Amino acid sequence: MARRDIHRTRYGRYAGGPDPLAPPVDLAEALEAIGNDVMAGYSPERAMREFLRRGGRGQEGLDDLAARVARRRQELLKQHRLDGTMQEVKELLDKAVLAERKQLARDLDDDARFDEMRIENLPPSTAAAVKELSDYSWRSSDARAAYEQIKDLLGREMLDQRFQGMKRALQNATEEDRSRVAEMLRDLNDLLAAHARGEDTGEQFGDFMDKHGDFFPERPESMEELLDSLAQRAAAAQRMRNSMTQEQRDELDSLAAQAFGSPELMQSLAELDANLRSLRPGEDWGGQERFDGEQGLGLGDGTGVLQDLADLDDLAEQLAQQHNGARLDDVDLDKLARQLGAQAGVDARTLAEVERSLRDSGYLRRSSDGRLRLSPKAMRQLGKALLRDVATRMSGRQGQRDLRRAGAAGERSGASREWAFGDTEPWDVTRTLTNAVRRTVAEGADPAHGVRLDVRDVEVLETEARTQAAVALLVDTSFSMAMDGRWVPMKRTALALHQLISTRFRGDALQLIGFGPHAQVMDIEQLTALDAMWDKGTNLHHALLLANRHFRKHPSAQPVLLIVTDGEPTSHLEADGQVFFCYPPDPATIARSVRELDNSARLGAQTTFFRLGDDPGLARFVESMARRVDGRVVAPELDDLGAAVVGSYLGSRGSSSAFGSDYGSWFGGRGFWVAD
Repeated sequence: MARRDIHRTRYGRYAGGPDPLAPPVDLAEALEAIGNDVMAGYSPERAMREFLRRGGRGQEGLDDLAARVARRRQELLKQHRLDGTMQEVKELLDKAVLAERKQLARDLDDDARFDEMRIENLPPSTAAAVKELSDYSWRSSDARAAYEQIKDLLGREMLDQRFQGMKRALQNATEEDRSRVAEMLRDLNDLLAAHARGEDTGEQFGDFMDKHGDFFPERPESMEELLDSLAQRAAAAQRMRNSMTQEQRDELDSLAAQAFGSPELMQSLAELDANLRSLRPGEDWGGQERFDGEQGLGLGDGTGVLQDLADLDDLAEQLAQQHNGARLDDVDLDKLARQLGAQAGVDARTLAEVERSLRDSGYLRRSSDGRLRLSPKAMRQLGKALLRDVATRMSGRQGQRDLRRAGAAGERSGASREWAFGDTEPWDVTRTLTNAVRRTVAEGADPAHGVRLDVRDVEVLETEARTQAAVALLVDTSFSMAMDGRWVPMKRTALALHQLISTRFRGDALQLIGFGPHAQVMDIEQLTALDAMWDKGTNLHHALLLANRHFRKHPSAQPVLLIVTDGEPTSHLEADGQVFFCYPPDPATIARSVRELDNSARLGAQTTFFRLGDDPGLARFVESMARRVDGRVVAPELDDLGAAVVGSYLGSRGSSSAFGSDYGSWFGGRGFWVAD
């Protein structure tokens, strides 16, 4: 029977960079947060930076990652101390001395008594005692083995400081292994010296790696990569030495001569350090740290911790994003994941993708003055989000409803007609396809071979006529609006209404008018980016003048006047165009505002005041003004301002009769609806 080959496949976590199957980054949350900050007075650049610092829902921001970096750094310093190698040497020395004393107690010759005296009078310093015993003839085999372990340990630690993993790799090493290390150091110093003279070649580097590559598991692919890795570790070893006390440094220097029992090793390492300092002077060779922990570190492990601290310092600088032109692409994601875990790398990569997408997708653009601004595309996206929020609040069913395309052409009448250029009504699909089949047959073609639509086939559904509206949204831009936290809700309201009219009621004419000491017509980008100014005055008179001019430009449209304010009028325009200001409100200011509101009423404007705040004087004023023109007053909470304004507008679109008692009653009326 023929043998069947069995193929087995093992799956594991993908580790080749960003997840190729991950969905594209969602910019909606970032754009909404940035838009809110811009409306609060931040520049788009700063608003984007603030979002990246805060992060999103379930997403750590730069500040969170930077705090984790700082905590990790503090943990390393509080956890460790730098005398681990000296402590390990002391333990081996104590073991050797104890074993030798036991052996000497059993020996009865005179030389044993002399050796006993020598052992008893060893210097208290561990390093001095090790040096004192360098020529001692051990009687105990256990004592001799323990002392040889000291020399072996010191050699492996000294190498591990410069070449990570050497301590473990050279455990139980033979003389042949040590000879190979010595040869590698000689060849490495020759290569570095040639590089310093500019005489090295790629072939020389390749030969070195072919011969000694097993000493470099990171497998550097060029001379520069090799230099970088060696210099970074050597600089960390120097910083570790700098962080020791003078006593610890003296002990270490004395012990170093015993490493492998070979002074040549220390000479080669000293030459290596000198070469690396010369070739990489920019490394931090002079820093030091203060360790306060209980866990002793060997020389190699201590050097690794100093490298970790250097990595954490680099990450702190990268995450701070303080220098000009800083981008999240500057953050070393591999280093971040290594220090804080894989999820930190994922979070940082997501933030970098958000930043890159915001810049590259057209949401932010440079204006003629070089400043970064929200693009019209960004304004539309932000408007959609705000309009969805308004619909949710009006529906009273949080998270279950959304806006649909509606109101573009009124209610359907049941009839259809041939499409004409400019029509926005929905197609009558059945009639359109029937026309295409009939035309195909009339032209002698076989419908079984396919039917191609022609513009002549298209029929659209007829709708009832819909009244066009001329809408004037007057928003108070005096400083009290910003001071009392009404600045951003006002702008969000304007943007939501602008989005609704520009997408659902394109035939309506919206004009945004801001009024402080004087009034001005603004486009939505200008209003959104408007900074709060310390300007005295609430010039409703001027705002009404501009609104009435807008109504007169659209004589066939239904005027809709929406006024958002938190204060009584305190300024008006004089005949010469100068602004008059007085607080408390001057009777002349009130009279001119009333007269211009009467002009709005004569033009047929349906008027709604949105009163913000609990000022009794303001309440009396707007109530009397609304009664005068058969208008209405709404006093919404700030979170409901957008729903109140949009509801009032939709009420005016649904009926030309008097307003109802609650703006929510118009929800679901003609021209605006939501669906599950």
